[in-house]
Amino acid sequence: MSPFFHLRPYRDGDETSLAKNADNYQIWRNVRDVFPQPYTLEDARQWIELCKSETKPTVFAIDVEGEVIGAIGIVLQKDIFRKNAEIGYWLAEPFWGKGIVTEAVQEMTQYAFKHFDIHRLYAGVFEYNPASMRVLEKAGFHLEAILHQSVFKEEKLWNEHIYVKFREEINNPDKV
Repeated sequence: MSPFFHLRPYRDGDETSLAKNADNYQIWRNVRDVFPQPYTLEDARQWIELCKSETKPTVFAIDVEGEVIGAIGIVLQKDIFRKNAEIGYWLAEPFWGKGIVTEAVQEMTQYAFKHFDIHRLYAGVFEYNPASMRVLEKAGFHLEAILHQSVFKEEKLWNEHIYVKFREEINNPDKV
Protein backbone atom coordinates (compact mmCIF):
# COMPACT_ATOMS: atom_id res chain seq x y z
CA MET A 1 0.00 0.00 0.00
CA SER A 2 1.29 3.44 -0.87
CA PRO A 3 1.86 6.15 1.73
CA PHE A 4 -1.19 8.30 2.37
CA PHE A 5 -1.47 11.04 -0.22
CA HIS A 6 -4.23 13.08 -1.71
CA LEU A 7 -4.76 15.17 -4.79
CA ARG A 8 -5.71 18.77 -4.19
CA PRO A 9 -5.58 22.16 -5.90
CA TYR A 10 -2.44 24.21 -5.41
CA ARG A 11 -2.61 26.91 -2.77
CA ASP A 12 -0.53 29.76 -1.43
CA GLY A 13 2.27 28.37 0.70
CA ASP A 14 3.03 25.46 -1.68
CA GLU A 15 5.89 27.30 -3.36
CA THR A 16 8.72 26.03 -1.14
CA SER A 17 7.85 22.32 -1.25
CA LEU A 18 7.02 22.51 -4.96
CA ALA A 19 10.35 24.12 -5.85
CA LYS A 20 12.29 21.76 -3.55
CA ASN A 21 10.72 18.59 -4.97
CA ALA A 22 10.52 19.63 -8.63
CA ASP A 23 14.14 20.75 -8.83
CA ASN A 24 15.55 17.40 -9.86
CA TYR A 25 17.30 16.42 -13.09
CA GLN A 26 15.86 12.88 -12.89
CA ILE A 27 12.34 14.35 -13.04
CA TRP A 28 13.21 16.86 -15.77
CA ARG A 29 14.66 14.21 -18.08
CA ASN A 30 11.28 12.43 -18.16
CA VAL A 31 9.08 15.45 -18.91
CA ARG A 32 8.84 18.09 -21.60
CA ASP A 33 11.48 20.79 -21.81
CA VAL A 34 8.96 23.45 -20.78
CA PHE A 35 9.36 22.06 -17.22
CA PRO A 36 12.11 24.28 -15.77
CA GLN A 37 15.53 22.94 -14.83
CA PRO A 38 16.64 24.18 -12.41
CA TYR A 39 13.17 24.63 -10.87
CA THR A 40 13.19 27.83 -8.84
CA LEU A 41 10.93 29.38 -6.23
CA GLU A 42 9.83 31.89 -8.88
CA ASP A 43 8.91 29.03 -11.25
CA ALA A 44 6.82 27.54 -8.44
CA ARG A 45 5.06 30.89 -7.79
CA GLN A 46 4.19 31.31 -11.47
CA TRP A 47 2.93 27.72 -11.78
CA ILE A 48 0.74 27.99 -8.69
CA GLU A 49 -0.80 31.26 -9.89
CA LEU A 50 -1.53 29.71 -13.29
CA CYS A 51 -3.19 26.67 -11.69
CA LYS A 52 -5.20 28.80 -9.27
CA SER A 53 -6.62 30.79 -12.21
CA GLU A 54 -8.40 27.77 -13.70
CA THR A 55 -12.20 27.83 -13.41
CA LYS A 56 -12.38 24.02 -13.48
CA PRO A 57 -9.11 22.49 -12.22
CA THR A 58 -7.12 20.35 -14.63
CA VAL A 59 -3.96 20.11 -12.50
CA PHE A 60 -3.59 18.94 -8.92
CA ALA A 61 -0.78 18.78 -6.41
CA ILE A 62 0.10 15.37 -5.03
CA ASP A 63 0.19 16.05 -1.29
CA VAL A 64 1.73 14.03 1.54
CA GLU A 65 1.36 15.57 4.99
CA GLY A 66 0.83 19.06 3.55
CA GLU A 67 3.87 18.93 1.27
CA VAL A 68 3.69 19.04 -2.53
CA ILE A 69 5.61 15.95 -3.63
CA GLY A 70 4.39 15.90 -7.23
CA ALA A 71 1.70 16.90 -9.66
CA ILE A 72 -0.81 15.31 -12.00
CA GLY A 73 -2.99 16.91 -14.61
CA ILE A 74 -4.63 16.79 -17.98
CA VAL A 75 -4.30 18.97 -21.04
CA LEU A 76 -7.57 19.24 -22.91
CA GLN A 77 -7.07 19.12 -26.66
CA LYS A 78 -8.71 21.41 -29.22
CA ASP A 79 -10.35 21.43 -32.64
CA ILE A 80 -10.73 17.94 -34.13
CA PHE A 81 -8.92 16.48 -31.09
CA ARG A 82 -11.37 18.05 -28.59
CA LYS A 83 -12.61 14.67 -27.32
CA ASN A 84 -9.06 13.88 -26.14
CA ALA A 85 -6.98 14.90 -23.16
CA GLU A 86 -3.36 14.18 -22.37
CA ILE A 87 -2.49 13.11 -18.83
CA GLY A 88 0.88 13.90 -17.31
CA TYR A 89 2.52 13.62 -13.92
CA TRP A 90 5.73 13.80 -11.95
CA LEU A 91 6.71 12.70 -8.46
CA ALA A 92 9.58 13.60 -6.14
CA GLU A 93 12.30 10.96 -6.35
CA PRO A 94 12.16 9.85 -2.67
CA PHE A 95 8.57 8.69 -3.30
CA TRP A 96 9.25 6.63 -6.44
CA GLY A 97 8.28 2.96 -6.38
CA LYS A 98 5.64 3.28 -3.65
CA GLY A 99 2.52 3.06 -5.84
CA ILE A 100 1.57 6.71 -5.40
CA VAL A 101 1.54 7.63 -9.07
CA THR A 102 -0.46 4.57 -10.11
CA GLU A 103 -3.18 5.48 -7.61
CA ALA A 104 -2.99 9.15 -8.61
CA VAL A 105 -3.40 8.24 -12.31
CA GLN A 106 -6.44 6.10 -11.47
CA GLU A 107 -7.98 8.93 -9.46
CA MET A 108 -7.20 11.56 -12.10
CA THR A 109 -8.62 9.33 -14.83
CA GLN A 110 -11.92 9.05 -12.96
CA TYR A 111 -11.94 12.83 -12.41
CA ALA A 112 -11.18 13.59 -16.07
CA PHE A 113 -13.96 11.40 -17.45
CA LYS A 114 -16.45 12.64 -14.86
CA HIS A 115 -15.81 16.38 -15.27
CA PHE A 116 -14.86 16.81 -18.93
CA ASP A 117 -16.51 15.85 -22.21
CA ILE A 118 -13.70 13.62 -23.42
CA HIS A 119 -13.70 10.17 -24.95
CA ARG A 120 -9.97 9.35 -24.82
CA LEU A 121 -7.22 9.96 -22.29
CA TYR A 122 -3.64 9.39 -23.39
CA ALA A 123 -0.07 9.73 -22.16
CA GLY A 124 3.23 9.89 -23.97
CA VAL A 125 6.21 8.18 -22.33
CA PHE A 126 9.83 8.41 -23.43
CA GLU A 127 11.27 5.03 -24.40
CA TYR A 128 13.81 5.10 -21.56
CA ASN A 129 11.13 5.40 -18.84
CA PRO A 130 9.77 1.87 -18.29
CA ALA A 131 8.64 2.76 -14.74
CA SER A 132 6.12 5.24 -16.16
CA MET A 133 4.95 2.66 -18.68
CA ARG A 134 4.28 0.23 -15.80
CA VAL A 135 2.37 2.96 -13.90
CA LEU A 136 0.04 3.45 -16.85
CA GLU A 137 -0.42 -0.28 -17.43
CA LYS A 138 -1.29 -0.83 -13.75
CA ALA A 139 -3.78 2.06 -14.04
CA GLY A 140 -5.56 0.29 -16.91
CA PHE A 141 -4.01 2.11 -19.88
CA HIS A 142 -2.74 0.12 -22.85
CA LEU A 143 -0.03 0.75 -25.42
CA GLU A 144 -1.58 2.21 -28.53
CA ALA A 145 1.44 3.22 -30.59
CA ILE A 146 5.14 3.87 -30.66
CA LEU A 147 6.07 7.09 -32.41
CA HIS A 148 9.57 6.43 -33.66
CA GLN A 149 12.19 9.14 -33.15
CA SER A 150 9.47 11.69 -32.39
CA VAL A 151 10.96 13.19 -29.21
CA PHE A 152 14.10 15.32 -29.11
CA LYS A 153 15.48 15.42 -25.56
CA GLU A 154 19.02 16.12 -24.44
CA GLU A 155 20.32 16.37 -28.01
CA LYS A 156 19.05 12.93 -29.02
CA LEU A 157 16.00 11.51 -30.81
CA TRP A 158 13.89 9.05 -28.81
CA ASN A 159 10.78 6.97 -29.39
CA GLU A 160 7.59 7.99 -27.60
CA HIS A 161 5.22 5.28 -26.35
CA ILE A 162 1.57 6.36 -26.42
CA TYR A 163 -0.71 4.81 -23.79
CA VAL A 164 -4.48 5.26 -23.90
CA LYS A 165 -7.65 4.67 -21.95
CA PHE A 166 -11.15 5.21 -23.31
CA ARG A 167 -14.23 6.40 -21.45
CA GLU A 168 -16.05 3.09 -21.97
CA GLU A 169 -13.18 1.25 -20.27
CA ILE A 170 -14.03 2.99 -16.99
CA ASN A 171 -17.31 1.07 -16.66
CA ASN A 172 -16.15 -2.00 -18.58
CA PRO A 173 -12.42 -2.60 -17.98
CA ASP A 174 -12.45 -5.74 -20.17
CA LYS A 175 -13.39 -3.73 -23.28
CA VAL A 176 -10.33 -2.55 -25.18
